Amino acid sequence: MKLMRAPNVVIGQHWINVLAAAGIACELHNRYLSGAIGEIPADQCAPELWLMDERDEVLARKLIDAARSGPAVGAPGWRCAQCGEVLEAQFTVCWNCGTARDPLDG
Repeated sequence: MKLMRAPNVVIGQHWINVLAAAGIACELHNRYLSGAIGEIPADQCAPELWLMDERDEVLARKLIDAARSGPAVGAPGWRCAQCGEVLEAQFTVCWNCGTARDPLDG
């Protein structure tokens, strides 16, 4: 199921990573079509996120909206569930042990 278009491949891949960290299977389509703009209409060349399971749509949209806005100014940090390290809000993976933050926390 097509979820949405990304503004570019880098952001599209970031969104794919955010969803994958939450256990949502998805793919990035049109990854290499930017070079075809002009021969193919531009709106058909944009990177697209496709979900493997349409039941993940609501959560996927919520996670991408959160990824777009980033943490609020002054957002509290988080404590790694694995090693106990305290990290700033903008980090999604513990620098100390590599454990991903639960995407629904904070």
